[in-house]
Amino acid sequence: MSCSSDNEEPQLDGTLAGDLTDKEMVLGNVIACAASNEDPSVVSVFLYPRAGASNINFYETEHMEVDENNFSSYSKGAAELMDVFNGYLLKYEIVPDQEKWVIVTFEEDGKVHLSNPIRLKQRTKPTEYLPQNVTVDNSGVMPIFSWEDGAFDDTVIYFQVVSDENNTLLSGTYTMDQIFQYYELDNVVLNITVTEPPSLMLGNNYNFSLLAVSEDNWVNLFAEVNFTLE
Repeated sequence: MSCSSDNEEPQLDGTLAGDLTDKEMVLGNVIACAASNEDPSVVSVFLYPRAGASNINFYETEHMEVDENNFSSYSKGAAELMDVFNGYLLKYEIVPDQEKWVIVTFEEDGKVHLSNPIRLKQRTKPTEYLPQNVTVDNSGVMPIFSWEDGAFDDTVIYFQVVSDENNTLLSGTYTMDQIFQYYELDNVVLNITVTEPPSLMLGNNYNFSLLAVSEDNWVNLFAEVNFTLE
């Protein structure tokens, strides 16, 4: 005789599926991605916390050989949130023992919002750090940024941040193209800039940050450059 049944319900305590029980959820509505640090054993999971977001969490699978859309495979992760760009973005820093899937969640307007699954690739495709791949035309108050990919050719979208010398985010935009002009939105496909950004000033120092993101939300390339308007 068997002591168990093939029809038993899976244990959901402590899983994402369990935490979503009796809650209204919104799929794919959290902007998030992940990158390995320059020490590739450490992975940063970035998210954009919209105004009103609360109870922010991340969930992780044990390994990558699971159905990434099966929420019972995800357990709540343990890491503290850290500010990025003075809190405009947030991140978790984790040291995963192997490659896996991650989902970020937060509550907003009485619903639980979830990111798309993020595929960690810190071993097979560690994020490249290539500031030399970015070119800045800083002749004037509307600088033009252009860039090249690194070794990986599966980037589907580029996230650009222009920040001041105090690391305060001035604009945050996504393009499908390898070019962005501050602050022109003609080729911007997603804009997380909350208010109209200020005009840049000649002689001031600024920073440009670029994340090249694959379809499964892994950052292939990260670049950060400083520039001064002339």
